[in-house]
Amino acid sequence: MWKLTDSEWKVLEALWAGGPQHLGQILGALAPETGWSRTTVHTYLTRMAAKGLVSMDQSSPQRYAAIPSRETCAARERRDLVDRVYDGSAGQLVAAFVKDGSLSPQEREELRRLLDEMEV
Repeated sequence: MWKLTDSEWKVLEALWAGGPQHLGQILGALAPETGWSRTTVHTYLTRMAAKGLVSMDQSSPQRYAAIPSRETCAARERRDLVDRVYDGSAGQLVAAFVKDGSLSPQEREELRRLLDEMEV
């Protein structure tokens, strides 16, 4: 299975935000933040298509679309983080956020509400 690089995540973010797009549209979305050239973006898209992350239609000009959803990718990233850093314990991850003060009072309240709703 695939593991997304930071650059692949950026390309997918552009595709999720704009739907199927031509190379020029994707370049326009990415260039302000990345400064990537047309060739660089095309190379990423080609490699990502080979990995099954991006589809390419055969129209002219060719359009590209993200294959996995953002939710699918986010879930995989979360699972990888929990497995790699917290020995598979999502509870340890949440506890780490609470203990180190990373959560704002509003986020702590939201976490309490979510846990209550789940009857944990």
